[in-house]
Amino acid sequence: MKIAHYQQGMPCWVELASKDVTSGKHFYSALFDWQLKEMPTPDGSYIMFAIEDDDIAAAYQLPQTMIDAHVPSHWGIYFAVNDLDTTLELVKKHGGKVVVGPHNVGEAGRMAQCQDPEGSSFSLWQAGQHIGAMRKDEPNTFCWAELACRKPDEAKAFYSKVLGWVPRISLMEDFDYCEWLVGDTAIGGMMEMTEEWGDMPSHWMPYVMVSHCDAIAAKAAEIGGKVCVPPTDIPKVGRFAVLNDPQEGFFSVITLLDE
Repeated sequence: MKIAHYQQGMPCWVELASKDVTSGKHFYSALFDWQLKEMPTPDGSYIMFAIEDDDIAAAYQLPQTMIDAHVPSHWGIYFAVNDLDTTLELVKKHGGKVVVGPHNVGEAGRMAQCQDPEGSSFSLWQAGQHIGAMRKDEPNTFCWAELACRKPDEAKAFYSKVLGWVPRISLMEDFDYCEWLVGDTAIGGMMEMTEEWGDMPSHWMPYVMVSHCDAIAAKAAEIGGKVCVPPTDIPKVGRFAVLNDPQEGFFSVITLLDE
């Protein structure tokens, strides 16, 4: 489905920061059948992933200074805002941090990278000529943003005040799952990290909708990725897997049940 506009608070873009973007772009292009569109930048190039020329996501090379500082390959999630400056004041007021920006990205829009009170990174996007992902609700498009954290009550308070999300608790078999709502639309979720997670920091996880979870997981392994969580059923939701790309950037894929 083509998208023309994102409401305040909706996830609108995902972006890969890769230790080896040349390898990374070929991995994702092969895995999801994404087109590659390279845009020259002062620091190298910014790579757009696309479906039938509609921008879906992007990737860029991590600077060597960040690689030397042991910053891993990672996917970043952007949330749409109507007024970036006002939202950044709310981020700071409610215990978050502004890490990068705000700054203009040509005529495409304005962005800033932030951290919530627990340290999870996320970005904000005030659209200009580029709204973000131009498609959703179809195979090989970003469909869900999930926060894994150790202080869920703190996260509920922060994101509700900053982005206007409404938390809704769903009772799962082994735990309670928090969904994030924008209006009546569920746009993401949150799960509490237990001791089993070890010392992994809190983080946002992007999900890509796929037609066949098992086939995508097998293909990822064949072309240099890793299957971290094998295909697993989520009752009444679908079947998902957690994957690593060859540079150890992690992401999830999910095949949703027909409603």
